[in-house]
Amino acid sequence: MRSAERIPSDLRHHSNLNLVEASILELKKDELIELISHSNAIVSCLGHNLSFKGIFGHPRRLVRDATKNFCEAIGLEQSDVTRKFILMNSSGIRNRDIEEKVSSVQKFILWLLSLCIPPHADNDDAADYLSKQIGQNNNRLEWVAVRPDGLTNESNVTQYELHKSPVRSAIFDPGKTSRINVAHFMAELVTKPELWESWKGQMPVICNKNQ
Repeated sequence: MRSAERIPSDLRHHSNLNLVEASILELKKDELIELISHSNAIVSCLGHNLSFKGIFGHPRRLVRDATKNFCEAIGLEQSDVTRKFILMNSSGIRNRDIEEKVSSVQKFILWLLSLCIPPHADNDDAADYLSKQIGQNNNRLEWVAVRPDGLTNESNVTQYELHKSPVRSAIFDPGKTSRINVAHFMAELVTKPELWESWKGQMPVICNKNQ
């Protein structure tokens, strides 16, 4: 955490939670190895602040570089454990491992976004890193990139749907996905082996049901 004070008090003092205050890209490899040494899963929900500095300032590849650093730390650690890595991404990112149907107009707009909006290119690069560099047959690391539609804030978990590819246009007809539903799905991925087996190496799209 950049600031532990932003976490509710009951969580800050929970016996099963250990908070580390740090900037993720400033941690050295041995510090990252220490963080992951007692874990079997890493969940990354990193994103850029929605401000001019957060969108156009540095680090412009926060998500990709953090993903790369964690994956490299896993490779360096002396362990036979196969770890899970879950990346929170976006439905606007394409899964290039499969043939996803995207209109020419949307492809053009997404290309422009990649050129003009660093966070979009960052998310794209992070997903490509998992797909191309880690791949499907890494015996040290398995991954899932979760792609929510337009994020909303809700107090409770509701019913949601999972799809291998977007069923709506992320540009012209985006759905809605509550953050708490995304968190619920990622927690289920970590704790339910059968769910993990069904989605590992994929980029599931999650959206609230009936959206």
